[in-house]
Amino acid sequence: MSLLLAQTAQFPEQVTTNQLVQNVVYASGTVGAIMVLVGLLLIDAGGLRRRSIANATAEKLVGFFIGFSVYFLIGFSLWAAQYNRPFYGSAWESMVETAKLFWAGGSLSNELAQNVDPAVWPGLNNFQIFIFFLACFAGLINVLLHFAVSERMKASAFYVTCAVATIVSSALSYATWGSVGWLTNEGFHDFFGVGFVYMFTGGMALVFVWAYGRRPGMYESHPKVAGYRTTNNGLVMAGVATVFAGLPMVILSCLFFFDPEALAVSVTMADTSVGIAFNNYGMAWAGGTLAGAVIAYATKQYSYIALGAFGGYVAGAIAMDVYKPWQMFLVAAGAPIVAFLIYEFMKKRRVDEHKLIPLFVGCGTYGMIMVALIAGGTPKGGYAGYDAPWDFQHSEISLVMQLIGIVVILGAGIGTALVLTLIFKLFGGLRHDDDVQAHGLDSALWGLEPDVQPIGEHESKVGSSPGGH
Repeated sequence: MSLLLAQTAQFPEQVTTNQLVQNVVYASGTVGAIMVLVGLLLIDAGGLRRRSIANATAEKLVGFFIGFSVYFLIGFSLWAAQYNRPFYGSAWESMVETAKLFWAGGSLSNELAQNVDPAVWPGLNNFQIFIFFLACFAGLINVLLHFAVSERMKASAFYVTCAVATIVSSALSYATWGSVGWLTNEGFHDFFGVGFVYMFTGGMALVFVWAYGRRPGMYESHPKVAGYRTTNNGLVMAGVATVFAGLPMVILSCLFFFDPEALAVSVTMADTSVGIAFNNYGMAWAGGTLAGAVIAYATKQYSYIALGAFGGYVAGAIAMDVYKPWQMFLVAAGAPIVAFLIYEFMKKRRVDEHKLIPLFVGCGTYGMIMVALIAGGTPKGGYAGYDAPWDFQHSEISLVMQLIGIVVILGAGIGTALVLTLIFKLFGGLRHDDDVQAHGLDSALWGLEPDVQPIGEHESKVGSSPGGH
């Protein structure tokens, strides 16, 4: 066995113990991402009508693996192309050449790391495992997007949307998440990928919510359902806790480690440390949850506890590498106020969307601006060993670049959804009829009935529980 290894391991520097440790770090991030998937499914199961839970869960799971597979096919190469950009004449050429290496049939995505010369691609082990890691987030983008169209968009339209959203968000990540992409190299800062994961889906939601309208019973009575009643708000909170438990290892996977030993920098190349990133993560959730709880008790609306928790996290995730923990707590505590103002504005206008727009568009934009106001001037960008204009930490976080990033990210989401909506309208709109929605998609599509007969839907006060979704 040892003789065989000696014959095949041509470049053992690609498979050192240090490489293995980093592999474990990034592998743990994939486990965390899958736990987030579980948490989101729990939130959805607790916040939907009982008659549509099975169908919604199935669509989210299938959508997750469509995104996962499309990312393996081509999405990863779009993101990774930024690290090839300094070696080619144009961004387009770097994408084409990187695609040859890292698409699903690419030479480097299918080769054993120890057989690849580091001069061709150093640290190939880490890049290969990053495909799995980021593919999970491509899938989660589709799960999140489903929250905005659940029970309304037909599965065929949603699955097409999943494939398109994966490709567009992958290209967006090239520009906005990393260290040598178009915007990040110039000073745009986003530690966790809030832009291409959350705000992009929020931009799409702005269009889809308008195009697909309200669910029956949400604000107006319907002959089959007088009011929209959620299944189990306690299950929603269990899902929130599951997401909280899954994300720490994902946070760790957003760090790069350089010699000497394990010197940590964030994916943006800003100086940081494991302890600071983790403490900031905890303070983001704490600040958001506690501020959300204050709003919930003051308004007697239970849902603001969950909205506050996620709002603090989304606003803070942008800067977990560069904030001090006390700064993070204060920024996160302000996010639920943003979510509250947007959500109440939407409720008054009877907009049937209770997550993506208040949290991802509202709190995401707030967080993008706050990092420039608090940590503006922090060195970042480039990559170790690269020459100008991609040299290590040559740029700084700036308000102008954050504002440009917001416009680009939301514009990408809005534009993608507008094009898809126009295409879907040519094929009949691909929206479930109100009667089908009211009866329940589980029965209409799968012949499934809930094991417990829903109680009180016709007696409930119309619009009394939109905050539960």
